[in-house]
Amino acid sequence: MIASLEGRLRERTPQRAVVDVGGVGYLVEIPLSTYYALPAAGQSVRLHTYLHVQQDALRLFGFATVPEREMFLRLISVSRVGPRVALGILSGIGVAELRAAVLTGDVARLSRIPGVGAKSAERLVVELREKVLAVAGFEEPPSPAAAAEGQEGERRDALSALLNLGYKRAEAERAVREASRAGAGSVESILREALRKLT
Repeated sequence: MIASLEGRLRERTPQRAVVDVGGVGYLVEIPLSTYYALPAAGQSVRLHTYLHVQQDALRLFGFATVPEREMFLRLISVSRVGPRVALGILSGIGVAELRAAVLTGDVARLSRIPGVGAKSAERLVVELREKVLAVAGFEEPPSPAAAAEGQEGERRDALSALLNLGYKRAEAERAVREASRAGAGSVESILREALRKLT
């Protein structure tokens, strides 16, 4: 198994990256959260990876952090959740928020992830509840007050990013509010949804 790759980033898109390791370019499929964590092309990068073996293909998946990779492995252990769906889930919700939603049985939050319906959300809660406890790098689920404070911080970070992109404060604040009401929780998902509304 290829546990990690360290080399020079040659290309990157929101779905995949090409990492040059000793003259060999590895095509790595990534979630959106990892895409935002990547450096500029040409710089050094390290990805935690998982090699998925299929009858007709070998697919390499890369993640910016170990918890992302561990959550991906637990997601693909859920019935009817393959690698593509698992990447979609990680692109729509942060690992910490996903873990908290599973542990608290927040089906409503999970069903707001693009591509996840109510039945799939219920299945995630049932099949992942015990498994996510073993994901490294996390303490117990945050209290409601701490969670609310964290969400406010995510919105502030997303707003700051929009302002840095040149959007006016009023329209940026409105887009962030609408993105949050639509269920976006992580900085990446709020920013993605806000940009969609702004364009």
